Amino acid sequence: MLGDEEDVFESVAWETPSAGYHATAADTPAEEPSQSTGPGFKQSTDPEDEAEHRSPHEPKWEGYLIPSIQDPIKELPETKDAYVSYLVSAKTNLPIFSSRSPSARRRFQDFVFLRDHLTKDFPACVVPPIPEKHRLEYVTGDRFSPEFLERRRQDLELFLKRLCRHPTLQRSTLVRAFFESTEWHVTMHRHVAHPPTGPESHSGVLDNISDTLLNAFAKLRKPDERFLAMRDGVDKSEEGLHSSERIWNRLRSRTGDGNPESPGEDLSSDYHDLAVAVQGLGFLESGITDPLNHFSNTLLEFSTVLRQLTTTTHDPFLAQLRSLIAYSHAHRAVLRLRDQKQLDFEELSNYLSGLTLERDRLSAVIAGRAGSTGLGLSAYLRDKVDALRGADDDRSRVERMKKLDAKIKELQEAVSTAHETSEAFSDETLKEQVIFQRAKEAEMKEMLGSLADGHIETYKSAIEEWERIIPILQCIRVDI
Repeated sequence: MLGDEEDVFESVAWETPSAGYHATAADTPAEEPSQSTGPGFKQSTDPEDEAEHRSPHEPKWEGYLIPSIQDPIKELPETKDAYVSYLVSAKTNLPIFSSRSPSARRRFQDFVFLRDHLTKDFPACVVPPIPEKHRLEYVTGDRFSPEFLERRRQDLELFLKRLCRHPTLQRSTLVRAFFESTEWHVTMHRHVAHPPTGPESHSGVLDNISDTLLNAFAKLRKPDERFLAMRDGVDKSEEGLHSSERIWNRLRSRTGDGNPESPGEDLSSDYHDLAVAVQGLGFLESGITDPLNHFSNTLLEFSTVLRQLTTTTHDPFLAQLRSLIAYSHAHRAVLRLRDQKQLDFEELSNYLSGLTLERDRLSAVIAGRAGSTGLGLSAYLRDKVDALRGADDDRSRVERMKKLDAKIKELQEAVSTAHETSEAFSDETLKEQVIFQRAKEAEMKEMLGSLADGHIETYKSAIEEWERIIPILQCIRVDI
């Protein structure tokens, strides 16, 4: 903690486009709307009016960046170094981009590199999580299957969409290089993420680890009510998302697992079994065999419709729901880091206060006043130990006071830096709260809209199937 000179708030001075840029109708591509809404699309129209009414914690978007991922291709096939590359493209009006439609091919490790270094460069930003590596597919050799590639393509595209909805991350040098560089390679772009520095830049790693261990069980003395409410909101949101996940998992298991070859006790299997039973009944009832066969076929179609509902609607919804939970965990990590910054400031302040009291005590002893009177048991015991060691003479006390003065001066600078860091991190965290909430609301609206559309299409198909069979069943005449 003490002497950790590189423990500064690197994410305050963001890289921003040239001042005074504002999107106009001429800047917007013809195929895109001139006025877009939602996170990542907010445009400045009147800078003076906007600056007057904007909250100090209101984020500012300089333009839009709309990414897409397509065309996964297996590179170096039939070799042990085979991998999959994806065509990453975007539409943008951000002035830091040299092209309105940048595109490049990237592999999975490029996405991992991008996410890891954005997390290091922008610690106060909620950097979205990267989709996990599916280890099972690597073991079974199924990582090049079309189903796996499509699932990963969707996950990576969701990661980029979240990234590009962030007004700060979308303008970073590394993101620009990721979309535009024609000579991209992880090792070639490390300097873009972290500019070369001297050897002293690595000296604080152990100090940072020790600080984390020391403060792991410490609590804030003066917690900020704003961030307590923020953390409570994150807890409630995650609780709701976990509850939704459990409910939809049960619904999925009761409706159908999406695999027609796996028998189960779900609704789609029940309709399939009923279809088989009706078909068998048709062979026994010779007078109504044809209508019963039609009814059996309708039951089979409805069973298929339920399975398709699982694969095309429920499974994507559950995957995005889990991804949203992971996104919320990234937000929680930023809140924990903000608390850590405040805790660093409080611990340094407490340490400084203790050294100041010790210096005042020594000064009082040298001046002939009572040394440990009124300063507690620890000061009294310290005086006794010094007496036993023979270090209670004025010369020793003066030397100790000089050392304490030097340490106090150093600590005062450290406390001032820690306070500025804590305040700056708190301000950025408040901005991140607004950005994350807007992104989450837009994502949930899109997610629930897709869920509703999937159910509407499913039940439209089901209604059509049942409406076709109703006239056939009504034509059945049974003599009693």
